[in-house]
Amino acid sequence: MASIRTHFEQQLRELQDDTLVLGSMVDSAIASAVDALKRRDLEASNRVIDEDNLIDRKRWEIEQRSIMIIATQQPTASDLRFLYAIASIITDLERMADHAEGIAKISLMIGDNPLPKPLIDIPRMCDVSRSMLRRSLDAFVNRDAEGAKAVAQEDDLVDALYDQVYRELLTIMIENPRTITIATYLLWAAHNLERIADRVTNICERVVYTVTGRMEEINVSKY
Repeated sequence: MASIRTHFEQQLRELQDDTLVLGSMVDSAIASAVDALKRRDLEASNRVIDEDNLIDRKRWEIEQRSIMIIATQQPTASDLRFLYAIASIITDLERMADHAEGIAKISLMIGDNPLPKPLIDIPRMCDVSRSMLRRSLDAFVNRDAEGAKAVAQEDDLVDALYDQVYRELLTIMIENPRTITIATYLLWAAHNLERIADRVTNICERVVYTVTGRMEEINVSKY
């Protein structure tokens, strides 16, 4: 029995490790998409779009293995919480990659057209969101519920930056209607980053559930 349990625990560790690999892939996609937008690098934007398929395949591979483990092993209640958290986390990671792909597509839509303002707060939103993502996964590995709650609170900062981007771009559109199309595209890019931070909060909630067994919404008082 001990050897069976040891093998099972090894399978769970491998799932966790692969989830971290997926997280790293998503983190890279977010960074690359925003960097390509900032540098107006259409080739790099196309790479982000092309590589989204790799992220999709990695997500499905992890999910299939999780289902197989549940079907063939005898997980305890805590094991089931962990496996449920994995399934939820990889779903949110894959959707974050979709948001990164969306930013890359927006970059292609803007093309060579001049931007109505320098990109300052959008890269800041990217930096905060990526930091939140990495630390949420650290909290999952370390089973750190309080750390996860602290990360989720930073969603308010991303929301505040988004509101600032919205106000500035709206002012620019009112003052110069010729900027409306490109400014709207930039708003879409900022909204993708705001959604990424929301999905990090989902991961933080799964960390709390894994540790405590309680489903709870955290950071309910949005900015």
